[in-house]
Amino acid sequence: METIPHAEIVWKLSEKLRANYIFPDVAEQICAELEKHLQSGEYDDMDGELFALALTLHMQEVKRDEHLWVRWHDEPLPEDDGQLRLNAEWQEEQKRKARAENFGFGKVERLAGNVGLLEIQYLHRAEWGGETAHAAMDSFADTEALIIDLRSCTGGYPGMIMLILSYLFGEERILLSSTYWRDDDTTQEFWTPPQLPGRRFGEKPVYALTSRVTFSAGEGFAYILQNRKRALVIGEKTDGGAHPGASYRLHPHFEAFIPIGRTIDPITGADWEGVGIMPDISLPAEQAFPAAYHLALKNILANHLTEEAQAALMELEKDVKFCPKCGYQNPLYRVKCKNCDDELKET
Repeated sequence: METIPHAEIVWKLSEKLRANYIFPDVAEQICAELEKHLQSGEYDDMDGELFALALTLHMQEVKRDEHLWVRWHDEPLPEDDGQLRLNAEWQEEQKRKARAENFGFGKVERLAGNVGLLEIQYLHRAEWGGETAHAAMDSFADTEALIIDLRSCTGGYPGMIMLILSYLFGEERILLSSTYWRDDDTTQEFWTPPQLPGRRFGEKPVYALTSRVTFSAGEGFAYILQNRKRALVIGEKTDGGAHPGASYRLHPHFEAFIPIGRTIDPITGADWEGVGIMPDISLPAEQAFPAAYHLALKNILANHLTEEAQAALMELEKDVKFCPKCGYQNPLYRVKCKNCDDELKET
């Protein structure tokens, strides 16, 4: 069993926190807390995984920040004292994983009734998955509504958010968000481009689905859509992690992820850190999709009757009725909504 240099790792972690953590004063408090635990001998007999967990928990006790953690790796990390995301070896491995995951894109489908469905599981770098994103968004140009499923989206990069969302706005450039980076004291702006290689979606209805799993860049995606009133957000309140970060090598087997940036929304001037995204329609995660699909079909039929949309709606309503207030699916025999207690009409 490899001997863990506990003191060396605590010192290295403290060095990285003081130099990079978005809140310098909090970084000092965390470092003092870690030193206290080290001096008490609490870490002495811990193996790699347990030590990484203990460091994470002790940092979280000072500041609840789910972007702040330490992880143990069985395989050695690249030898690099800087940000691992800038390391060529690290990048190549992450790019390989991204490609294997189709750059974070799950379902890209046209549903009955001409409703598009885009499932995003992770927002990988735009320079890696841009072609996949452009192709996906172009495929929805002729659909009459779009459901974007973010319920399993755990994070990613703001550049990919900007790329996808650009298809939901017009040609006029819009500042979607900014990020202040403490490590180099700069602010990076993310604007929609005036031209895109694919066809824009236009002003048609968009529905974004969230869950308690939706986190970080996934939350940012929904946050922008909601603030700009471009989509109806349906599902569960998200967890509240808004500060982007970077990974650092503390030791061949220890990685620390430290928030080094702060997201700034041009409309609110704030972000969703510690607050999360409150959906426009609150529903259990598993109820979010049928509710959005139901709303999309009703909207299509309100504008023009199509046999396909009508058949899809009839199939959806075959065994349940949807609450007119919150969209929850209720058994046909119920007289009150199980979700919001609203009175249901007779079937």
